[in-house]
Amino acid sequence: MIFFGEVLYPTNTNNELFVEAKENCEILSFIYDHISSGCNPKCKFHKEFEQKLPILIMNNAIKLNTRIELLTKKSIRDKLLTYFNILSSRTFSKTFSIPFTLTDLADYLSVDRSAMMRELSHLKEEGFIKKNGNKITLLLS
Repeated sequence: MIFFGEVLYPTNTNNELFVEAKENCEILSFIYDHISSGCNPKCKFHKEFEQKLPILIMNNAIKLNTRIELLTKKSIRDKLLTYFNILSSRTFSKTFSIPFTLTDLADYLSVDRSAMMRELSHLKEEGFIKKNGNKITLLLS
C-alpha cells in the first residue's frame, strides 16, 4: 500500500491535490472522520482497518523520512554509508543484505550506477565494507 500526497490531507484547505499514476492502479479514498464510526459495531473490516491504518501511516512516514535523509546527502559515499548504517541498525547486525539489485539501489539513491559501483569498490579497498554479492558487512562505522 502506498500513500501519496500529504499523510492526512486536510480537507478544510483550498489547496488541491493532483496525482498522476504511471501505471494502472486502484485508488482508495475515504473520509478519515468516518473510519471510527464504521458500518456497525461488529464490522471486522472497520476494526482491522482502524487498527492497521496508524501503523501504515507511520511506516510510510518512516520510509519517506529515510528517503529524504538519504537524498540530502551530497556525495555517493555519504549516501551509501548512511543507507548501510540504516540497514545495519534495522537488522541489529553489521552484516545485512541489500534488498535491491545494484541498479535499483542506484535509482533509489538517485546516483549513476557506474559511479556508485566505483564508490563501492573504493569503500571495499579502504576497509569500510566487505561485499559478497548483495551481502554487505560494515567494518568501520
